[in-house]
Amino acid sequence: MRHGGHVSVLSILKNRNFAGLIAANTILGSAFPIQMILGALAGLMLAPLPVLATLPASVQTLAGLLAAAPISILMGRIGRRAGFALGGVLTLVGAVAAVLALYIDNFALLCAAHFLMGAGWSAFQYFRFAAGEVVAAPLRPVAISLMLTSLLVAALVGPQLFIVARDALAPVPFAGAYGVIGLVALVGLVPLLAVNIPLPERAPVTAGRFSALAALQRGPVRRAVGIGAVSQGIMAFLMVPTPIAMIACGFSDVTASDVIRWHIVAMFAPSFFTGFLIQRFGAQRIAVSGLVIIVAAAGFAASGIEAVHFYGALMVLGVGWNFGFIGATALLADALADEEKAAVQGINDTCIALASTLASFAAGAVVAGLGWTILALGAGAVVCLALVLLALDRQAAVRA
Repeated sequence: MRHGGHVSVLSILKNRNFAGLIAANTILGSAFPIQMILGALAGLMLAPLPVLATLPASVQTLAGLLAAAPISILMGRIGRRAGFALGGVLTLVGAVAAVLALYIDNFALLCAAHFLMGAGWSAFQYFRFAAGEVVAAPLRPVAISLMLTSLLVAALVGPQLFIVARDALAPVPFAGAYGVIGLVALVGLVPLLAVNIPLPERAPVTAGRFSALAALQRGPVRRAVGIGAVSQGIMAFLMVPTPIAMIACGFSDVTASDVIRWHIVAMFAPSFFTGFLIQRFGAQRIAVSGLVIIVAAAGFAASGIEAVHFYGALMVLGVGWNFGFIGATALLADALADEEKAAVQGINDTCIALASTLASFAAGAVVAGLGWTILALGAGAVVCLALVLLALDRQAAVRA
């Protein structure tokens, strides 16, 4: 088992397309933690009202909602490499706009900048699907898991870049950090030159629409979309307001960024073995176990407001997200035919972005009006409801 896993990893890493994809994802992914930290802190600095502080981060997830399906369909037409390059360009333009917003003290422009970066990030979400498309089917869960492992480097590097660059363009706070995001976007385009993925067979437009609707009626597809949306949505609901909640509790922005860093480490570090767990136990079992772990994270978050509670809850949340999200991705990848991928993957990521958007917008209002503890308890209740619905759906499938 261990030897087979070792051979699987080596064969995947020797794949030129996979190597280019994972290098690009590692670099481009470094912008993600910086964006999440800045979305709250720069928003708090420029927002006319405290309740609007999380609006830039929420607008960023809204962009992911609006861009997910169009970018997936566009990739089906122009290819993965061109789609990822478009994401890099959008991120670069957004970073430049954010620097300008800070210099002229314009909150609306800051929100627009995060919208562009959110659209770019939605393109990068398809790296995980591309990883499964460039390897043999039996290696697909491992390839998807390894692709997300690359973001562990991003989790370590991104917050450090924020700390180093936040005052680089002093006296304007945080402008340097946004400048680094633009630099990361430029450098991340280089490894894509090694990627050459053939365009998929294109089905007629009407056939593609009908096949997408039919696919969504299948149990494994339906459950994959649901688990992915809940995992991402609740993760955003707890993560986005964390810096604001910590500052309200007396912690510094450096400590808040460190919590986010270790949260993102916990999101991606398990990816070293998640793919092998999926091979052994099945994608659905791993995905459901991820939801159970998220419930535990919410309970820990509600238990106190000391540093240990923030660190512990966010790290457990990261592990739960990893199992839920990778399990759902592998479940969906195995359930789709080639001609269904562009449309159904777009719908899937639209649902995920919708859940994340609603959660991000709600999180700011809840943490400002009701507090961190109520927010955490609400998150746990939503996931418990999702687990009940999944159990009922499986029972209905068995009866059928």
